[in-house]
Amino acid sequence: MTSWDYSLFSWINNAAGNYPAIDAIMRFLSENAEYLFYLAIIVYWFTRKRENRKMVAQALVSACLAFGIGMILSHLFYRDRPFVAHHVHQMIEHAANASFPSDHSIGSFVIASSIFLYRKRDGIVWLVLAALISFSRIWNGVHYPIDVLSGAIIGILSSVVVHQLFTKMDWPRKLMSGAINLYESVEFRVWRKS
Repeated sequence: MTSWDYSLFSWINNAAGNYPAIDAIMRFLSENAEYLFYLAIIVYWFTRKRENRKMVAQALVSACLAFGIGMILSHLFYRDRPFVAHHVHQMIEHAANASFPSDHSIGSFVIASSIFLYRKRDGIVWLVLAALISFSRIWNGVHYPIDVLSGAIIGILSSVVVHQLFTKMDWPRKLMSGAINLYESVEFRVWRKS
């Protein structure tokens, strides 16, 4: 761990517990805000716009890639949580598993970036929420800044790579279009029967 990483963590985490209203917001961001991303994926998919469905498909593939990278890195560069290694203001319960990289940062940034690549205005809102979630993980004492920064980078790069793959290469684009066509034909048949 670098000295600036711990110094920045301490500076942010030392504020925790002093501002009840902010603490409540930070707890919500750390524990529940990720569900807004899951809800967004469902809503975008069921808007029945083909571009939204492409965006969701890419977000899901990007998430698989990003979480795979994160899992490998967590085993190669295992790092204890801040509350295991130091005395911290731990504001939420958390298992004492690998701290690096932050799964919350990976998940929120991979979805926010995928949305941004298709819908800039929406994407900016989701990227801000992803940044707030990442910050809350430091505030609440469960991640160091490098953990959340690396998670954000993994999430962003995974979405960009998958987006490039699906827009520049024929076979991934055809595979995605075929899968969406199949889903839409099944959905249409179910809709007609009901």
